[in-house]
Amino acid sequence: MMNLKLPTLFAVMLGLSLSACGQKTVTQTNSADKQAMPSKAVLFADTLYKNGEILTMDGDKPNYVEAVTVRNGKIQAVGSLESISQFKGDSTRVIDLNGKTMLPGFIDPHGHFMFALQMVKQVNVALPPVGKITDIPSLQAKLKQYQQDNKIPEGEWVVGWGYDNEGLAEQRHVLKTDLDAALPNHKVMIIHVSGHGAVLNSKAFEWAGIDASTPTPPGGVIARVEGSQEPAGLLMETAYLPVFSKMPQPSKSDMFALMDQAQQMYASEGYTHAQEGATHVKDMRFLQEAAAKGKIYLDIVSLPLFLEMDEWLNKPEFPFGEYTNKLKFQGVKFVQDGSPQGKTAYVSHPYLTGGPDGQENWKGEPTLPEAEFDTLVKRALDNKIQVFVHANGDATIDEVITAVEKAGITAKDDRRTTVIHSQFQRPEHLQKYKDLGMTPSYFTNHTFFWGDVHIKNIGKEAANFISPIKSATELGLIYSNHTDFNVTPLDPMFVMWTAMSRTSRTGQVIGAEQRVDAYTALQGLTTGPAYQVFEEDRKGMIKPGLLADFVILDKNPITVAAGDSMDKVKDIRVMETIKQDKLIYEAK
Repeated sequence: MMNLKLPTLFAVMLGLSLSACGQKTVTQTNSADKQAMPSKAVLFADTLYKNGEILTMDGDKPNYVEAVTVRNGKIQAVGSLESISQFKGDSTRVIDLNGKTMLPGFIDPHGHFMFALQMVKQVNVALPPVGKITDIPSLQAKLKQYQQDNKIPEGEWVVGWGYDNEGLAEQRHVLKTDLDAALPNHKVMIIHVSGHGAVLNSKAFEWAGIDASTPTPPGGVIARVEGSQEPAGLLMETAYLPVFSKMPQPSKSDMFALMDQAQQMYASEGYTHAQEGATHVKDMRFLQEAAAKGKIYLDIVSLPLFLEMDEWLNKPEFPFGEYTNKLKFQGVKFVQDGSPQGKTAYVSHPYLTGGPDGQENWKGEPTLPEAEFDTLVKRALDNKIQVFVHANGDATIDEVITAVEKAGITAKDDRRTTVIHSQFQRPEHLQKYKDLGMTPSYFTNHTFFWGDVHIKNIGKEAANFISPIKSATELGLIYSNHTDFNVTPLDPMFVMWTAMSRTSRTGQVIGAEQRVDAYTALQGLTTGPAYQVFEEDRKGMIKPGLLADFVILDKNPITVAAGDSMDKVKDIRVMETIKQDKLIYEAK
């Protein structure tokens, strides 16, 4: 009984609160000048962290403490070093931060963990600064070099990731003939940076069974050679999904062997929690098996896809909302439109530059007819399954709002329907989100990588309201800010910088009025994503009773951003990542 009450007792002794804190909570009195009362029932800490800038993320303003103690993988006490010294025993490890900054471990609000397993066997064909591709010849050379370095035999696959036509010197999409010129005897596919399409070469089209007689499916794009029905190379959305699902996968044993390398991609960036943001049933089972084998040491949240709802909904083998060996199935993932930079996001006004294959008066298309989408959203909500919807275009966001309204859900129901990306949002959407208890997972990295493209495609006014964190938080909405890995790199300091700066590749500011301060930017990586998966009482803050998940940085992003230049935030390094008091990453 005493063990169950100790976290609460210690918190009261230290003048702290154990109430759930989101992004708009009242800052607690700084516990550094409180002292814990001596107690004969004291349980000594496993670890004591001290001598650094310990930013708790507890409250709506920066709050620092001098020291933190941890017991059994959870935070035991926070406060002044003097006040919590009673928890230091002979066997307590003392970690001297040496002036570095400690925060709660970063939480991946939306990304694709399974992509990390696949990327190990793919070639980077991204634009700078992620890759080195600047034109079609450099892309062709990269593919050929990768094939030679890895001794990939003729007839086998060469797959690239990060392809982005918008930054190529030729200012056009790569064609299948371009890929044929590089590797005519291999199957080649370069995956679009959005993850919503790819360009194939002739051998890959032959393998996929797509030719001039193949009709374009509803909600999909097959680019055609001008004046004919011959596929030109690009596939998008529903035309791409069957190809992606048929791609050969590594063996299960190979994937198990890659689990550590994949998780280190996250841990090296300070994440203690990853998301698998669109999970097929076969991958649900793989993750369960990996968890049972003890191969998962991050927390991984999985969002099973709506396409296979009949296979997982209300099935005992797939319990929702609880962790088993660090894996949790959280909610259903709908993909209701496409990519803004790929011009397949569904918008209410035509793109200024036409469609991805030159279509006129092009607005993009929803994935599902609206009536079918409404039915499936209601089915999930009626079965107490949290809903996550990929919605980039304003017309798609309209559909999400309507579906939640038709399901009879409001804010008082606390269902936390999460709109992933929520990019081409209109100002009036925000109040609807608040009324319906919806929460946006924004993507400010777009302002850098594709801000210039969005101005060209949808106009300056709409582009400036992309990821409107300032307006959302002023209204009281809790938000997160993601990378959509591997669409953009996992780097959380870059995410922070784009939220504060909103500066494009060419130096244009994309919506200056939506810039936020460093603390608000950090909330999108800590307290916000914890709230969105109903874990605000488990992680996202340094607070008694929560998991001892920490990231240690070489500098404090709050003070760096307030100093000479916010640009220096991008240079802050992750020194250590700690999951439930265990070191899982240390910088070399």
